[in-house]
Amino acid sequence: MKFKDLFFSRQHMFSIGIEEDTRQYYVSFPVSNGMVDYEEYYAIDTEIFQLFLDDSDAALAFVIKCRNRELDELLIIKPGTNRGTAF
Repeated sequence: MKFKDLFFSRQHMFSIGIEEDTRQYYVSFPVSNGMVDYEEYYAIDTEIFQLFLDDSDAALAFVIKCRNRELDELLIIKPGTNRGTAF
């Protein structure tokens, strides 16, 4: 998978981008499980992608839900048993 970030918020530590092979838009943020740091990627559609590029507050609200594991059904890569937590 080739994840390409198109927007990054340093303040809130999340990015918005596209997976180049599947053309799937995503929101991602860093997590750590104590052994390794990695990113979790959540699928979004084209309409939400555009909304988030135009309204970073809406994107941040979505990221907070993802960090609270409320939208796990949107995970592009399912985590293992030692799932990390957001920074």
